[in-house]
Amino acid sequence: MLNIVDNQQEQKIAPLLRLGFRPFFLFGSLFATLSMALWLLTLKGVVSIEPLNGMLWWHSHEMLFGFTAAIIAGFLLTAVQTWTNIPSIKGGQLLLLVCLWFLARLLILSGSTSALPLAMIADLMFLPLTAFFVGQRVVKIRQYRNLIFIPVLVLMSVMNLFTYLPSLGFDAAWQSRGMQGMTLLVTFLVAFLGGRVIPMFTANGTKTTKVLPIKWLEMSALASLVFVLVLLLLKDVADITMLTAIVCLTAAVLHTIRQWRWRIWVTLNVPLVWSLHFTMLFIPIGLGLLSLHFFGASITLSTAIHSLTVGVIGGMILAMMSRVSLGHTGRMLHVGKLMSFAFFAVVISAIVRSIAVAIWPQWSIQFWVFAGCLWCVAFGLFFFKYLPVLSAPRVDGRPG
Repeated sequence: MLNIVDNQQEQKIAPLLRLGFRPFFLFGSLFATLSMALWLLTLKGVVSIEPLNGMLWWHSHEMLFGFTAAIIAGFLLTAVQTWTNIPSIKGGQLLLLVCLWFLARLLILSGSTSALPLAMIADLMFLPLTAFFVGQRVVKIRQYRNLIFIPVLVLMSVMNLFTYLPSLGFDAAWQSRGMQGMTLLVTFLVAFLGGRVIPMFTANGTKTTKVLPIKWLEMSALASLVFVLVLLLLKDVADITMLTAIVCLTAAVLHTIRQWRWRIWVTLNVPLVWSLHFTMLFIPIGLGLLSLHFFGASITLSTAIHSLTVGVIGGMILAMMSRVSLGHTGRMLHVGKLMSFAFFAVVISAIVRSIAVAIWPQWSIQFWVFAGCLWCVAFGLFFFKYLPVLSAPRVDGRPG
């Protein structure tokens, strides 16, 4: 990374607030661990709490718009500095954004109905503010290639608004539209970024030739996710079950071909690379389960969606946080046995929560708990392993 920040000025800023990935990766991973643990304790009847809009809404919403949104913000606020060579937000501005995120989480968990308006405002401001900070820098140097992230963040904010509409008196179906829409938007973002970086990371990490993209396949695979998103949003207002099943199956095939070309088998000795490949496999797996659901198989929509939320979103977040945190703190791109185990744990969590539940639905509760425990292990290990990394200055003395 170029030395684009005044190092003397940066020394006056606490290390945790020097770049977006630091607070959002650290607090996001802690939130992922604690909120899943709280969900499991509630599921087993050990504790009883009543957050805004109920416990099921809280679990779904906060995994997507609390945890996932925080990691997306941290990643983009860091990446935009690399893309544009313009310093990203840090210090007071970054602290303000982190506090806004914290405020929304606390108000939602409080369960106070009188806090709903403020909770909505704080929560719905977070992604648009992130989009502003990212877009401001991209537009300044006319780097329009990376503007794609701005409409995606705006659409995510719209999906977040949808989840609140039932509490304002609108139809209950808006909640599922918001949750499923966010899931597909993040899956699209993962697929888009994966196509950019995974072939390169694979070549660099395994010392093999980089696989070049096939333009029609890349465009078709990404477009198929957009079609799935639209069909999921429309499924409650039109009889499009068979069309949705066919589109999901087509999308699964396209993504299988796309990822087969990336040669997962050459990465098995490089945890920072195979973790990316394995999480991407859950895109065709999740789309395949969605297809089976709409074709009439006894697979719930929730089970299919969890293949994407746990496998694709959770797995990619863990892998990318690990890589970005090492690279942007001046460390070697190498993880030890603990993080390798964490990568393994989140993959098994996704398999248990989706595939195992689909095959043996009579054991659903047990599988949910086991998968949730593995999730807590994976993200808890990240938090404790990277706490000293993210809260300390770069080891090479450079800004960031």
